[in-house]
Amino acid sequence: MKVLYFTLALLFVNIAISQTHQITKHNGEQIDVNFIKSENDLIYYSLNGSSEEQKISKYAVSQITNKQTNQTQKISDKIVVDSDDDYKMVTVLPQEKTIGLKQVANFSGVSTKTKGEPPIANQKQTAMRIKSKSASNGYPFVSIIEKADGKYEAVAYVY
Repeated sequence: MKVLYFTLALLFVNIAISQTHQITKHNGEQIDVNFIKSENDLIYYSLNGSSEEQKISKYAVSQITNKQTNQTQKISDKIVVDSDDDYKMVTVLPQEKTIGLKQVANFSGVSTKTKGEPPIANQKQTAMRIKSKSASNGYPFVSIIEKADGKYEAVAYVY
């Protein structure tokens, strides 16, 4: 009888800690996880045997599949940037929302300053120039860090 209880307890523990979801990234990688929540363009999960909370950008994830019910939830569409004309498709992300994307290039320059233009217009011109440069290289994501001296640093990301 003790063996039966022990076997049932072991089975219950195994089910309780088993991975319940599968994250499919846009680069084809699949990760078995315990899905926790989706919030502020980030997906929170834990890995097998760990209670530590991990996170990944929703832009890196194609879909999440519930392994028990086989239901699939689409998270984001893959962005394909082929030429300069696709600069409108380049997404500017804050640094904290690039988790799970691969950093591929850094570039810097001087922010656009046009006499008589408000600062927001100058920021938009600088962002458009950075997005054009990213699009010409085929990078769908960029993070812009503005510096106090009128310069900027941009980091480009891919899947």
